[in-house]
Amino acid sequence: MNRSRWLSKVDWTLLGLAMTLAFFGLSVLFSATYEGPRDHWTLTELVGSIPPIVKKQLIFFGLSLGVMLIATIVDYRHVETYAFLLYGFGVVLLVLVHLIGETRSGATRWIDLGPIAFQPSESMKMLVVFALARYFSKREASDDRGFYLRDLLVPFAIVGLPAVLVATQPDLGTALLITFIGMSVLFCVGIRWKSLAILAVAGVLALPVGWNFVLKDYQKDRVRTFLEPERDPKRTGYHIIQSKIAVGSGRVAGKGFLQGTQGTLRFLPEHHTDFIFSVLAEERGWIGCMTALGLYLGLLLRGLTIGQRAKDRFGAFLAVGLTSILFWHVVVNVNMVTGALPVVGVPLPFLSYGGTFLTTTFLIVGLLCNVSMRRFMF
Repeated sequence: MNRSRWLSKVDWTLLGLAMTLAFFGLSVLFSATYEGPRDHWTLTELVGSIPPIVKKQLIFFGLSLGVMLIATIVDYRHVETYAFLLYGFGVVLLVLVHLIGETRSGATRWIDLGPIAFQPSESMKMLVVFALARYFSKREASDDRGFYLRDLLVPFAIVGLPAVLVATQPDLGTALLITFIGMSVLFCVGIRWKSLAILAVAGVLALPVGWNFVLKDYQKDRVRTFLEPERDPKRTGYHIIQSKIAVGSGRVAGKGFLQGTQGTLRFLPEHHTDFIFSVLAEERGWIGCMTALGLYLGLLLRGLTIGQRAKDRFGAFLAVGLTSILFWHVVVNVNMVTGALPVVGVPLPFLSYGGTFLTTTFLIVGLLCNVSMRRFMF
């Protein structure tokens, strides 16, 4: 295929939405970490005072674009061929985290690679999607009503094994995300309503067991804080109280670029990672939040459209699963910082600082673009 024909098949809508979100995120990250003059500034002063975190994110951004380009060009059907192998490799890495992983703040989630520390649980979200898409691409339900529970033992194991390994690091937020993502793919392939009802009942019945035997004390405190943040405003409730103050103070139009105080004065912890949406709400207000959420909605709808138009079952399930990763990150993060969900430490795609997560996000975009392009090729 010549260059002009190849370019004509690129999903420019998908890429445009992703790049807009990425640059939007860089501007919010800049404002959240900028330490220069905020009342009177010039463009020259801004360029000369780029925060170190933003410089690192720009490097990650450039690397992520390269990863996205490779993911776009290489035929995604190679992923189908090696899906189970990649999944197995990911599980091995999760086991290694328990054996030789680096511990930070009481959690063992990273493998130290010298200049960088790699977090295998981030990539595991995608690897679960690869494995589920591969499994269901070769299997269909016996009738139009969907799969029975007995047909889903292997998919449940594919989702459950890494979820348990991640939960015991401990990283309950990522473990729940892996579970939600896996259930999204299962819902897409079709489960009988009776089976869904049984799963729902089983989930409710498992809540007391999880509370008493699975959750650690600090995780229970997060749930209690979610229900009543004011019970411990200086410790467990501090994050969410400060986040709500930041979100509410932005009102309709926000305080303006570089005019936020909650993040700048360090009242808001993790303001450049998990709580970046609070900074956005404070400085850009309701208008800025709706702009970001509108871009996310467009990206998610585009991902689902790509899955619907895919020419093979693997491509369809792959696109839906990858889109669900972005969906659950946005849903959990936005609800977390506004107090609608407990604080679980889930970053926001394209906006939160983090090299591994940014690279993973652009890898998802590249694979979605790959599926979109190749519907014209076979």
